[in-house]
Amino acid sequence: MGATQTQKHLKLLAKQYPNVQRVCSEIINLQAILNLPKGTEHFMSDLHGEYQAFTHILNNASGVIREKIDKLFTETLSTTERAELCTLIYYPEEKLRQVKEKGAYMPTWYSTTLHYLVEVCREMAGKYTRSKVRKALPQEFGYIIDELLHADNSHGSMADYYKNITHSIIMLGNADAFIKALAQLIKRLAVDHLHIVGDIFDRGTRPDKIMDLLLHHHQVDFQWGNHDILWMGAAAGSPDCVAVTILNCVSYGNLEVLEQGYGINLRPLALFAQEMYQVSPRFIVKAAGDDSMVTNKDMDLAAKMYKAIAMIHFKLEGQLIGRHPEYRMEERRLLHKIDYELRMVEIDGERYPLRDNVFPTVRRDDPYTLTEQESRVMNSLCDAFTKSEKLARHIQFLYSNGSMYKCYNNNLLFHGCIPMNEEGHIAKCKWDGQVLHGRTLMDYWDALARDAYFGSGEAQDNARDGMYYLWCGRQSPLFGRDKMTTFERLFVEDKRTHVETEDPYYHFSLTEAGCTTILDNFELYGETAHIINGHVPVKASKGESPLKAGGRLIVIDGGFCKAYHPKTGIAGYTLIFNSYGMRLSAHRPFESVQKAIEKNEDIHSVTDAFETRDHRLKVEDTDIGSDLREQISDLTLLLAAYQGGKLQEQG
Repeated sequence: MGATQTQKHLKLLAKQYPNVQRVCSEIINLQAILNLPKGTEHFMSDLHGEYQAFTHILNNASGVIREKIDKLFTETLSTTERAELCTLIYYPEEKLRQVKEKGAYMPTWYSTTLHYLVEVCREMAGKYTRSKVRKALPQEFGYIIDELLHADNSHGSMADYYKNITHSIIMLGNADAFIKALAQLIKRLAVDHLHIVGDIFDRGTRPDKIMDLLLHHHQVDFQWGNHDILWMGAAAGSPDCVAVTILNCVSYGNLEVLEQGYGINLRPLALFAQEMYQVSPRFIVKAAGDDSMVTNKDMDLAAKMYKAIAMIHFKLEGQLIGRHPEYRMEERRLLHKIDYELRMVEIDGERYPLRDNVFPTVRRDDPYTLTEQESRVMNSLCDAFTKSEKLARHIQFLYSNGSMYKCYNNNLLFHGCIPMNEEGHIAKCKWDGQVLHGRTLMDYWDALARDAYFGSGEAQDNARDGMYYLWCGRQSPLFGRDKMTTFERLFVEDKRTHVETEDPYYHFSLTEAGCTTILDNFELYGETAHIINGHVPVKASKGESPLKAGGRLIVIDGGFCKAYHPKTGIAGYTLIFNSYGMRLSAHRPFESVQKAIEKNEDIHSVTDAFETRDHRLKVEDTDIGSDLREQISDLTLLLAAYQGGKLQEQG
């Protein structure tokens, strides 16, 4: 920065810090913050619409809250009492109702419970500045909580002061609201920063409820997954993304998120499917869970809708591939390779028998053009997606708080892969006349994804097509395989055609050398640098570990989605990175919120602290610390300008 620019910068800074005293106070404050313990980061991935399990793990901060309660009250509370206190913090409204129904003497219960909750709050607040804690306090009780957190209730007049505050809260009928506020504060202080490493959407019943919850989170970022990008493309108006989004929802028996969650009217598709398609044995709708809207009597119609939207999808995909030879996906155009008489299809130069050749909407001489009815159905569906206010709110939040990747505290976060070649080098890909690889490739797709939603004209149309490529294209960093064999899995018995070959990344990232190659490309260095991603479920039941390449790669997709539980043997991994180091939690399946409340059952988790530091990490060791040091440097220059007479103090 030149002398003139520095002077301008200092003059702007002087408006905020107009005199020596203000500058000195802020430098002292920032220096103090640098020496506080590092805030806790919480990493979650592949939520796939499992709202109840996600909510519970978010509430218990992957076991952090239970650990704090055990630490504080092991000598004073029984195991059952500690479990009761945990459940109250996780679900205060529901637990309060249960306590009253059981006939507890509420004045005594309130007094005791408030004491315990304030103690937990104190423990949680200990690693933050008083200023930061104040900003986190609920507005309606901020002053009172602040007083309780800093009152010495062990002796003398302060003990009476403490008792009088709690007594007044109870007598004025504010105890329930106050308990809810304390529970929310505890959960707020347990985790400083939440990272969602992709795939909020699809499979599970209520990703919309997850998004509603995250809209109000104090500090969250997203690394988009392939399922997220699909919904983002659908909200942007991509017909291809709309078709596959509906295909996924129908195939998993999950219409609730479309119809109730986002107000997407599926009646045009249902009427069309009822008229044009018969039930096929291959189009079996999976059960999305107990909350699914699809009942047994709906299965017949759902199967017809499944086949109808699948055929529309194959047509739209064929059109898109024809528009974009640069996608190198020509082999995915299969409708024109069907031999209807012999009931065969040609795939990669070989012919295979078809299970089904009843395609009443496919013209043999023009297989990729939608019929008039199909066009009307798709126009209606695209209109519904682009005009859903709730979906727009959620997608805009994903854009404003998300990206293709994130470098944070010497960790590289992304959902899928960094495309590599067979030699173990980062693959060079040519897009728009540019040769891109690694970080530059991710930056390219990040910009394109934003153009798909916020752009205009031809550039936006091209970007919308690009969203579909990110979903399933060769060398897409979100997909990570050479092809998506949806047609083959539906229509071809021979499982050799179902194979989807993984990107070489999934081999080379298992080695420390492979991880180092990628981390170096993103300018992350040293033994404490890690890659953190999801996308590929870790099969814990077969002995697979989420820690790979000597701990340099951490894969936290352990199967939140119920459909994956038989394969993974668990219900997800989460990662905690606090001032003591990193640790993984492996979670067992979560039964229900109701059972958690009634029986005080937490998710059973096994935690493994796999990387501990030889000194407790402080804020100065983090990216925030780097920013604070820059601020201190600027303030030091401002202080010198005041003291040297280059700038005049005000006030």
